[in-house]
Amino acid sequence: MDEDVLTTLKILIIGESGVGKSSLLLRFTDDTFDPELAATIGVDFKVKTISVDGNKAKLAIWDTAGQERFRTLTPSYYRGAQGVILVYDVTRRDTFVKLDNWLNELETYCTRNDIVKMLVGNKIDKENREVDRNEGLKFARKHSMLFIAKVKLHRILQTVEEMRSLIGFCQKRVQKHVMVYSVPLKSLLKKSFRLLDCGRVRAKTEV
Repeated sequence: MDEDVLTTLKILIIGESGVGKSSLLLRFTDDTFDPELAATIGVDFKVKTISVDGNKAKLAIWDTAGQERFRTLTPSYYRGAQGVILVYDVTRRDTFVKLDNWLNELETYCTRNDIVKMLVGNKIDKENREVDRNEGLKFARKHSMLFIAKVKLHRILQTVEEMRSLIGFCQKRVQKHVMVYSVPLKSLLKKSFRLLDCGRVRAKTEV
């Protein structure tokens, strides 16, 4: 793909209220961090252009509110999304348990059956951890998701590099309509999980 051609990708960040979705978004798009950031009301929307493997992607990143009362608005949020980041707080087991609800909602409202999913276990530097890393990894494998456990909230997107994996997979799903790819998405995800098993992600997350 030509360097000047932009692939436009819609990426969602979803999960329960207070797990750190907005901090994730701001760190990635604006390189800022606010530990006192208030809960999102409705939805926040950011645009960022990033280059992955020589291809430019224009990202439209949606931060949906986790509060139950806003979920009636979600169909338009999910529509047309190529990628989704599911975030949970490792110090709050309820946010991990409710990931199944978010996946069910994703399946209900998403208009694509090839959406790329990434699971982020957040706030692992905090005390009273209730969800261990193996639980997150097992859940991610079960649902064919990429997996990241972030060490410190204020570093949450050094995750630029981890996000490149998500964006790269999304690009390939879009580009396959104009190019022939010999490696299917499931194979790419399996390769990613082999990297996890080899310890590369463990080294990054210091878990």
